[in-house]
Amino acid sequence: MFGKRNRQQGRAWALIALVFILSVVLTACGEKQGSQPSASAAPEASEKADSPRTIKHAMGETVVPANPKRVVILTNEGTEALLALGIKPVGAVESYYGSPWFDHIKADMQGVTTVGGEAQPNLELIASLKPDLIIGNKMRHEKVYDQLKAIAPTVYSETLRGEWKSNFSLYADTLNKKAEGDKIIAAFDKRIEDFKSKAGDKLKEKVAVVRFMGGKTRFYYGNMFTGVIFKQIGIVRSDAKSDEKSFEDITKERLTELDAADKVFYFTYETGDGKGTKQEQEWMNDPLWKNLKVVKENKLIKVNDATWNTAGGVKAANIMLDDLYNLYQVKP
Repeated sequence: MFGKRNRQQGRAWALIALVFILSVVLTACGEKQGSQPSASAAPEASEKADSPRTIKHAMGETVVPANPKRVVILTNEGTEALLALGIKPVGAVESYYGSPWFDHIKADMQGVTTVGGEAQPNLELIASLKPDLIIGNKMRHEKVYDQLKAIAPTVYSETLRGEWKSNFSLYADTLNKKAEGDKIIAAFDKRIEDFKSKAGDKLKEKVAVVRFMGGKTRFYYGNMFTGVIFKQIGIVRSDAKSDEKSFEDITKERLTELDAADKVFYFTYETGDGKGTKQEQEWMNDPLWKNLKVVKENKLIKVNDATWNTAGGVKAANIMLDDLYNLYQVKP
């Protein structure tokens, strides 16, 4: 009797063990099957990341390569954007002066082919570089858009009037580097906030901006590169009523308007022919200039034309902010 009972108990334990083994095997199989979608998702995500993308821009929509390798850039501020994002263009328009690059970018532009000036790029030379992406600007290059897009996918920003941040964001997105671009702008904005908090009441001083060029002298207002950065900082303008303008050519009779300013920043557009320097010297030797309050009080400050105006890009913006830390005697 006991033997029979033992045999029955043995069979029961064997059955329980078999059920346990089967459950373990089925669970393992289920886990393998469950892991298959995530394994197959990786190539799918990679394939998507390497797929061409559609970019909306000033001239419509353009399908661009996911990771362009041969980029031609047709604006000075765009050149700075590419460099900041870690991309060296195969071709770029030359800087407005510097033979051929501004001093603050020339070390990073070794080996880059110049493709003419920003106002009139050389289309044949651009084509010879076999670009896979061209970046230009509607204000500068609207008339040659069709010719450029026949060479390679072409994306345009809208304007160059103080729009350096929005242009930079467009370029970063076009280059499939939106995340990196967002970090660069966030870092700049953080520096602005740091400067504002440390400068304090010094920012209440009213400022004006003057530019000397060959045969011209201009008041620069809020809708230009310098003015946009001043506005973000909160620097008070002595010419606030002209905040939405870009600039005005002035006569010497208007120099007295600078007496409303506590500081005057000025820069000179000198391409090497001496004309900008001649204009600066002629005006600064005029009795009207010498009698200005800011001149007598030594509140006239010369700054770099490239980084305060002409270059107009993210690298210049950060250098200009470096200057402001120094000029306002604020420690970074």
